[in-house]
Amino acid sequence: MIWINLVAVPLAAKILLVCMFPLSAYDKIVHWGEAMGQAKSGPLPFPALLLCLGIAVEGATPVLIVLGRWDRAAALVLAGFCVITALTYHQFWKFPRFWARNGEGRTHLWDFLKNFGLVGGLLLVVIGGSYAPVSLVAEHPFASGPATLVPGER
Repeated sequence: MIWINLVAVPLAAKILLVCMFPLSAYDKIVHWGEAMGQAKSGPLPFPALLLCLGIAVEGATPVLIVLGRWDRAAALVLAGFCVITALTYHQFWKFPRFWARNGEGRTHLWDFLKNFGLVGGLLLVVIGGSYAPVSLVAEHPFASGPATLVPGER
C-alpha cells in the first residue's frame, strides 16, 4: 500500500501532466516545415534556433520531471515555455470574434487557457513538498490540502 500511496499515484500524476510534451516535440521534428512556419509567424527572432530549443525543452524536461531528477527546475523551465508559447503564439485577443462559435481566434483562446492550466500544474511541482498518502486523502476527502492531512492526527 505504501508504494501506491507515495509512488504510484504521484508518478501517474506527473506522467499525465507532462505526457503531451514529448509527443509535441516529436511532432515538431516530423512536421518540421509546419512547425517552422508557426515559429516564423511569431514576433520572436531566430525561429529555427527557438524551434530547436523548444524541441529540446519539450523532450528533456518531462523526462526529468517524471524521473524526479531536477524536477523542480525542469518544471519551472517547462512552465516558462508554456507562458512564452501562450503569450506569443496564442494571442486570442487579436481576433475580434474569438468567442464566437466560428470565431477565428477561438482555438487560440482554448490553447492559451490550456497552456496556463499546465503552468498551474507545473508550478505545483515547483513549490510542492512531500505528497499526502492517497489512503489519507481517501479517509479525509473534504480536507483542504496537504497541510490539513498530517498522518497520525485526526
